[in-house]
Amino acid sequence: MVEPDASGSRPSVVDPWDVFLPPIVAGLSSALERSGVTVPRDELLDLLERDGGPDGEIALPTFRLAGRAKLAPNELAEKVAAAFAPEPSIRAVSAKGGYVNVAVVPERLVDRTLSLVLLRGDRYGHFEPGGGSVCIEHTSANPTGPFHIGRVRNAIIGDTLARVRRASGDPVTTQYYIDDMGRQAAMITWIWSKPQDEWPAPIRAAVDGLARDDDKPDLRWGRPYPAVSAYLKEHADAREEVAEVVRRIESGTATPRHRELAQAILDGMLASLDRLGIRFDEFVWESSLVADGSVDRVLGRLRAAPHALEEANGAWAIDTTSYRLPKESTKVVFQRGDGTSLYVARDVAYHLAKFARFGTLVDVLGQDHQLHARTLDALLAEVGEPRRPSFLIYQDITVPEGGRMSTRGGSAVWLDQLLAEAVERAQKEVRSRRDDLPEAEVGRISEAVATGAVRYHVLRVAPEKPVVFRWEDALSFEGRSGPFVQYAYARASSVLRKAERDRGPYPYEAARLREPAEIELVRTIAKLPGIVRYAARSSHVHAVAGYAHELADAFNRFYEAVPVLRSDAERSSRVALVAAARQTLGNVLDLLGVAPLPVM
Repeated sequence: MVEPDASGSRPSVVDPWDVFLPPIVAGLSSALERSGVTVPRDELLDLLERDGGPDGEIALPTFRLAGRAKLAPNELAEKVAAAFAPEPSIRAVSAKGGYVNVAVVPERLVDRTLSLVLLRGDRYGHFEPGGGSVCIEHTSANPTGPFHIGRVRNAIIGDTLARVRRASGDPVTTQYYIDDMGRQAAMITWIWSKPQDEWPAPIRAAVDGLARDDDKPDLRWGRPYPAVSAYLKEHADAREEVAEVVRRIESGTATPRHRELAQAILDGMLASLDRLGIRFDEFVWESSLVADGSVDRVLGRLRAAPHALEEANGAWAIDTTSYRLPKESTKVVFQRGDGTSLYVARDVAYHLAKFARFGTLVDVLGQDHQLHARTLDALLAEVGEPRRPSFLIYQDITVPEGGRMSTRGGSAVWLDQLLAEAVERAQKEVRSRRDDLPEAEVGRISEAVATGAVRYHVLRVAPEKPVVFRWEDALSFEGRSGPFVQYAYARASSVLRKAERDRGPYPYEAARLREPAEIELVRTIAKLPGIVRYAARSSHVHAVAGYAHELADAFNRFYEAVPVLRSDAERSSRVALVAAARQTLGNVLDLLGVAPLPVM
């Protein structure tokens, strides 16, 4: 059993494998040395695979080490396995296909895992604070109208990464950077500065009845944006009027309505994200960096930079040839001839402000911003800043019919529309399964299922791969989906209610849990802390979604394989295993931002 440490209720060990890995690493290291290979401990730890399998919970692939020993991988694996010294916690060491497989004593793994989960509760999978300060900037969509589902991938990835890094022990601050100074925000101010009956006819015709008082503010005030964007492409006089709005914003003489409109639209956008459980610690208005002089200081540093160029029209640029940017970007203008700054300069000021407060910066960006990321790196170098942000780049979300969504082009599927349809579909599914639930409960469950389905469907795919949004996949109760994991949690909750053990304590005897499905479930439960460590270090938040499905699947196989409430001597121990599984499912759902549901 894991006992509380001297300081209170929290044990010093937070990962079941922290007890087993030291003797495994020591044994492997010693056996490798006897085979002629010396491997540093950290390198050996990184090589270990913890996916489990029929031959053992831990595997060491020898392919990268075999050359050092001048042996074939299978030969090295066999020598290491034969040279591994016996250890009380290890049941067997074997070699197969170039891997050294290490199997621990099942009873010890069961005891260590269950006691740790049941003691730590909702802190299982979490590490004690101790990392450096981290700022994760994500979403940062322009306040020009509602979110489309392509843009919401940024918010879901960023919010999940923040949850995972907090669980890993990092103190995290999330920021939303509000571009209230750019041309896009100025377009909104420009159109709403005119009486609606004086709007250009093409814009009036495209807006379909203009704003309605009952609209959400992001939809109400952002509705003209696509039409304005199209109109400006054909009308130079209108473009000049918008440029004047931009100049007034930077000089601090913009109409107060500019900030009011941006805030109103932002409030509506944030209300949509709130339904997905996405909130922010801080909001940084771009205009604040101009007001406090930060942008002016950056402009001065850029003008004095090693590769600064002054143009004939008075504009300033950086020659980025040496940074190997694409040919069309070998000159980056950061200040216009009229003295106003461009976005890149303001972004440098923003990142310098972040570096002054945080040890690590992470920016979540769409794949169409990769050039901007490289440009930012170049300009930070030009002003003498040695540190760089880390960029988490993601691909687009598309719909099965194909095509990338665009707000400016008017080809977007709004997040609110998506959630409304998700709730409607979830209600039908819930009613088909539970016709005994009151309507209010159906509504509450459907909202949680719908929002969880959207989050999980986005998170299950690696950021570097595109997401094709399909309803039949997102809302499936059987496949790799949020509802599948939520249903496993609800099933575990039902077992505990029927056992009249919805709360602990949960006494157990580790030796009673010896069926293959029981051991496999324990193995899977024991993986959560390692998954958190890996996802926090790599930013591969899709690994957490994959683990959630693996855990739900392991629980369902256990549920089908062995009786819990109808068992005799094993009943109490199996109830404890169900409680540990439910706790772990709840913890990983929380990391994903998906609501755990005791009833579905």
